[in-house]
Amino acid sequence: MSKENPLKRHVAIQPLSREHHHSLLLSWKIRRGFSRNVEPERIKKYVDWFFKNHIEKHFQIEEKYVFPVLGPNNELVRMALADHRRLVRLFTEEEDIPKALSLIEEELQKHIRFEERVLFPEIQKVASPADYHTIEKHHREESFEENTSDEFWN
Repeated sequence: MSKENPLKRHVAIQPLSREHHHSLLLSWKIRRGFSRNVEPERIKKYVDWFFKNHIEKHFQIEEKYVFPVLGPNNELVRMALADHRRLVRLFTEEEDIPKALSLIEEELQKHIRFEERVLFPEIQKVASPADYHTIEKHHREESFEENTSDEFWN
């Protein structure tokens, strides 16, 4: 039995994968904050900044230009959209902040792994040159700017 090689990311999708890396680091920062007994409100302040400056736009690009490659009725797309809705609710939770942060840390990491290992490979199997062109036209890689006002994870 031969092992399949992972599918290399198309250049149009590579910026999204790099953004996923920064979001995985967000999960690590939340874990690190908890392990150092950082006040949840401090972590939440950073998480709010990250959501507003990185994740909101990322979700919009995926939903508007990437997921449509498979269509709205595709089961994988429906799963990804459900993840997005659940994550948005967690990011905007203001009542039980420690619980929301803990769930963000877990759910965000799980969602990214799903997109990278399952959804993006399926998209790449069917995406046309026009699909890739549309993604590239609407999403250019930007350099990641960190919020260093309170590096609670260091």
